[in-house]
Amino acid sequence: MSHTTPDGVTEYEPEEVQALLEQGRVLLVDVREPMEYAAERISGALLYPLSTFDAVHLPPDGERMVIFHCAAGGRSLAAARMRQAAGQPAAHMAGGISEWKSQGLPTVRVGVRPA
Repeated sequence: MSHTTPDGVTEYEPEEVQALLEQGRVLLVDVREPMEYAAERISGALLYPLSTFDAVHLPPDGERMVIFHCAAGGRSLAAARMRQAAGQPAAHMAGGISEWKSQGLPTVRVGVRPA
């Protein structure tokens, strides 16, 4: 279940993020680097690497909430904190794509056809 960190960032579990994606209620932003994203990603996630990240260039929370994810959760938490500092609601996915995959949730891999 989602919860709020002591500094006010909402943290979602991968299953919750998947459900929100399926409902069209979330803009999932992958803050990993382009090579990581190119190798494997969550379908529907947009790339905005933390190395070039600027929270003011993201749209304000509207009909879809913005949730960040990365490999294991550290970079996405940093991005969420930056967004929060810019005055916008902040959320990230706990455990990143590693936890997503450990839960058996699907990813897109370059050069690999779905079974």
